[in-house]
Amino acid sequence: AEFVVKRHDVVLVLDRLCSSQTVGLQTKEEFRRKREELERKEALLAELKEKEERDGQAQKRLEAKKRRAEKVKKNVLSFGDDDEEEEEESFVPKKAKTTNGDSVLKKMKNPNVDTSFLPDEGRKDEELKQREQLMKEWHNEQEQKKKQSLEVTYSFWDGSGHRRMIHVSRGMSIGQFLQKARDQLAPDFREIRNVGPENLMYIKEDLILPHEYTFHWFIEHKARGKSGPLFKFDVSDDIRMNFDATKETTDSHPGKIVERHWYERNKHIFPASRWEVYDPEKKWDKYTIKG
Repeated sequence: AEFVVKRHDVVLVLDRLCSSQTVGLQTKEEFRRKREELERKEALLAELKEKEERDGQAQKRLEAKKRRAEKVKKNVLSFGDDDEEEEEESFVPKKAKTTNGDSVLKKMKNPNVDTSFLPDEGRKDEELKQREQLMKEWHNEQEQKKKQSLEVTYSFWDGSGHRRMIHVSRGMSIGQFLQKARDQLAPDFREIRNVGPENLMYIKEDLILPHEYTFHWFIEHKARGKSGPLFKFDVSDDIRMNFDATKETTDSHPGKIVERHWYERNKHIFPASRWEVYDPEKKWDKYTIKG
């Protein structure tokens, strides 16, 4: 007959045995012998309990396998992991094959079920190729834009403005632009003939543009200056000469080229007192003309 040995039953039996067999006066040897006998009985009961637990677990696994086998017979589609699918297939009779040799499990998969959420290495590879192709196309597009010609109107500033116009490529850096502008100005302004581009500054919309940036960068990022956009290089009248301060304008104003030592001498005087180095992290939500 089946029986279940529980831990509290073991403890109760041992307590009763210990109480009944150690009542009265006994020698130390008798007590030790009876106690050893009780411990052997405890080990035996524990072993019986462990065996019963193993048998119970085995019975549960057997019942689970039977349930899975019944699901297979009923053509229930399962999206379990590979191990579960292997266990399910192990319960399909060896002769349960289709005429073309496919297993019953493979045959009964529903082709109309959406499996797009399941891992698919092939789909991942295809998506990766598409991203790489898009990145390549974007890069090629940017390179073509950098080659486009750009007309830049600027003013050489030495306390008063001397306006000039020059053509550059969008991909040209500010440092390269200053070199080209210096070559254009040198015949008319003797003082800058021996000045290198590193000692020239380009100020656009009251911001000093670093030499390493390109025109393309400012255009693509729609960069904003203190008094106007940094991505437009066409010309309107100076903002301080003809401007309604109550309305924001997208008009661009001629950038200024100045010698660095001139700036150091006059940076406390307007308009140089407004100038500051361009910082891409600093946002200018509204254009201003003073302060």
